[in-house]
Amino acid sequence: MKYAAYAPATALLCSLFVPSTSFGQAKPAQAPATKAAATTSAPAPAAPARFVRPIKGTASVQVIKGAPKKIGSDIVTVLKIKNMSSGAISLLKVDEYWYNKKQVVVTGDSQSYRKPFNPGEVIEITLRSPAKPDLYQPQWAFSHANGNVDTKSVKKFD
Repeated sequence: MKYAAYAPATALLCSLFVPSTSFGQAKPAQAPATKAAATTSAPAPAAPARFVRPIKGTASVQVIKGAPKKIGSDIVTVLKIKNMSSGAISLLKVDEYWYNKKQVVVTGDSQSYRKPFNPGEVIEITLRSPAKPDLYQPQWAFSHANGNVDTKSVKKFD
């Protein structure tokens, strides 16, 4: 009989029955409770993440438009956006177009918000367009992965 064929199986069986200290975890030593530790309260656990079904079709948002500022060689515009839809907005995209006095597009920028934009959530998107000498008026176009976006310009959110 060839016992060499049984050697790996025997070694495997022995390793299952012999406890290994490398996989064990020691319990941390607990310090005795003091009055100071008893009076402080632990922070409340965070609310569990919940899935909100993405909206398909037209979504609605409110927008607070910041004043464009020239920073370095760029025109920086900050938009605060609040989701007013009943579902999450997937892949919100904001396109900025700058026109000159002849109503010709001179420059622009495009930014995307890649996370799900949940109902009631407020986000901030910063657009950076190269500064040109004849910039006159900006315009913004909103879209998302599943349709269009209706925007309402407001001074403060509802």
